[in-house]
Amino acid sequence: MSSLLVKPKGDHGRITNITPQNAGWGYVGFDLHRLRPGETAGDETGGREVCLVLVSGKATVSAGGDEFGLLGERMSPFDGVPAAVYVPGNANWSVTAETDLELAVCSAPDTVGDLPARVISPADLNKETRGSGTNTRYVTNILPEDQPAQSLLVVEVITPGGHTSSYPPHKHDQDNLPHESQLEETYYHRLNPPQGFGFQRVYTDDRSLDESMAVENGDVTLVPKGYHPCAACHGYDLYYLNVMAGPRRTWKFHNAPEHEWLFKAG
Repeated sequence: MSSLLVKPKGDHGRITNITPQNAGWGYVGFDLHRLRPGETAGDETGGREVCLVLVSGKATVSAGGDEFGLLGERMSPFDGVPAAVYVPGNANWSVTAETDLELAVCSAPDTVGDLPARVISPADLNKETRGSGTNTRYVTNILPEDQPAQSLLVVEVITPGGHTSSYPPHKHDQDNLPHESQLEETYYHRLNPPQGFGFQRVYTDDRSLDESMAVENGDVTLVPKGYHPCAACHGYDLYYLNVMAGPRRTWKFHNAPEHEWLFKAG
């Protein structure tokens, strides 16, 4: 199995734990908790900022000394948009499940810690449609670069069955602004129906990195560098939650030149 593919460990509690240390990189962290009603997850952020994303279910949330009450409107990541909470560095957070809950904890460095904790409600989220034809996908920007944070960028995407996504292939692994930014990235994948699978390839121009992976429900893929397109198989919609971070908080990508003709083809 590819070292870039992280399988969940069990189906209850913290089932995914990705840190800069175990991923072998410098910025992005990602945890996934599955909680039953009444169960609680929480932590202290230290020198990292966190975006809590309620992937599915409802929960009461507190962070940074504030009580945010009951959050969450959807019971499936394929049905509506999420609730989320931003938590700065050196702050505590706590989430108690009201229903079965899938909680994503997205993190990146925060050496300043001067932003307040805040709710990112479904009404605050920007939704957009990207691509056309069988490259159409549906994007919800949870923590984009025009919203306050120190390092984190968080977005979720739904790719209909039979469609491609993160395609034509692009990369963001060079600190070469304004042309390209250096960003590590994780993809948390969900399938609908859940027994399905999709595919993701991660590769560089010189093919020193070239991994093709079948992704199943609950898998996480790591993108330390290179291009990283996805494909959803017929009959199975693909959801993924992206977490990105790097030395500068901006998303500037470079398209694979041999595939740029696809932009003109529509």
